[in-house]
Amino acid sequence: MDATTSGTPTVQYHNIPDQPITAIIATPLPTFQRQQRHCFGDSTPGEFPLSANPSIVLHVLTACNLEPQDLAKLEATCSFFRQPANFAPDLDLSLSELAALDMCQKRAIFKPMTTEQRQDLKLRCGGSWKLALRYLMAGEACCRREKSQAIAGPGHSIAVTSKGVVYSFGSNSSGQLGHGTTDEEWRPRPIRTLQGIRIIQAAAGAGRTMLVSDSGQVYAFGKDSFGEAEYGVQGSKTVAAPQIVESLKNIFVVQAAIGNFFTAVLSREGRVYTFSWGSDGKLGHHTDQSDVEPHPLLGALENIPVVQIAAGYCYLLCLACQPSGMSVYSVGCGLGGKLGHGSRTDEKYPRLIEQFGLLNLQPMVVAAGAWHAAVVGRDGRVCTWGWGRYGCLGHGNEECESVPKVVEALSNVKAVHVATGDYTTFVVSDDGDVYSFGCGESASLGHNAAGNDEQGNRHANVLSPELVTSLKQINERVVQISLTNSIYWNAHTFALTESGKLYAFGAGDKGQLGIELVANQTERGNPERVEIDLG
Repeated sequence: MDATTSGTPTVQYHNIPDQPITAIIATPLPTFQRQQRHCFGDSTPGEFPLSANPSIVLHVLTACNLEPQDLAKLEATCSFFRQPANFAPDLDLSLSELAALDMCQKRAIFKPMTTEQRQDLKLRCGGSWKLALRYLMAGEACCRREKSQAIAGPGHSIAVTSKGVVYSFGSNSSGQLGHGTTDEEWRPRPIRTLQGIRIIQAAAGAGRTMLVSDSGQVYAFGKDSFGEAEYGVQGSKTVAAPQIVESLKNIFVVQAAIGNFFTAVLSREGRVYTFSWGSDGKLGHHTDQSDVEPHPLLGALENIPVVQIAAGYCYLLCLACQPSGMSVYSVGCGLGGKLGHGSRTDEKYPRLIEQFGLLNLQPMVVAAGAWHAAVVGRDGRVCTWGWGRYGCLGHGNEECESVPKVVEALSNVKAVHVATGDYTTFVVSDDGDVYSFGCGESASLGHNAAGNDEQGNRHANVLSPELVTSLKQINERVVQISLTNSIYWNAHTFALTESGKLYAFGAGDKGQLGIELVANQTERGNPERVEIDLG
């Protein structure tokens, strides 16, 4: 039908097969006459009327929330999208760059930045607002910032609602629940002293909790130490209610991670700071074990923005965002090959894990277990490395791997999330299925085919990924898994669904499951709903 006649026009849709950009550009144009196209409306616009109204195009680009790589493709294929758009705040920016800037301004951690801070972030990311947008989006994807989350800590648990309200439960001998007491709590209880403060991220260590607010402030409670919580005199003082970490007041923090010998935080500009680790300089600086001053992580990452940090027992992983793509750096203790460099030597400064380049894998999420690590790539592949005890690497054996190795048993699964603990690994697929492998102690793997009243195989070790059928039965899409990452505590596991429902299984002897146990029970083998709504 002719579009000029009355009635509804028929729109023809055509599928364009994937092909190189050069092939698309090389396609010959029709030979009919065209009128001159003008971008700013000072003449007849020809067959592309929107070219006379770039503000409308900009609105569409922003409202559609395009990926940064899509904006880059528009620039590569059409000069209209790459020439100066003549709009404030920068008349020289193209439409694609302006759209990226507009989408950056929607992000909570970007809004309070000054003009100078924004420009600094742009330069750190590679000098483009598209790259800055990619950096911000990558951090949101792997850290669940401003979304609900659950943390299965060593003996205690933290749950954060989508509105930033914090609940805690479990062991409380050091005041790590933040309620002003040292009494255990099995029932999830909100931390009332944080009323009016929106929390966007939480971290739990042995006897210690850290919370990050949407204004970049860090609250800590429990053992008063940033270093090792199990040995020595440091940490003997307890703090039973959230207190602002004064030494971080001048750093806008977006993530905290607690290892066994150190604590690390990540700033919104992608800079990593660490506390403690003693006088041997394992993190590139010499400090006292009870040092409460943050020290910037020096070396290769000084001028490269980091989007996510993950702390293991004695090492740190950093997911970095570079113009050439995403990469992973590691630093700390190299025993078992868990730093991923093909050796077992320590690294005092961050070092690039080169194996991902050889595998042609773009890391998107990184997880650091106590002694092993895992990464999910953009294409959904999963890599693991480090100590392979109990089969926690998923390669069908208990061998160590000193460089990242693709988990072939998951070749038909597109993964989007991975979680690691003490010799245990969980993988979540894009359709919400959950797979687990490794140490079956405390029934924390979720494989409980024999039922609650028998030992059956729920404590068995699993050398290759197995579907957690007990989570399949809840008929909800799982979006996050968290499990205990400590060698001193029996493990428990949380599964968070898309609607905000929380399920728990594993060890619950201290109330850390958020479920009341009776008749001398110490664990639950099947996922059970925790009576708290995180949606």
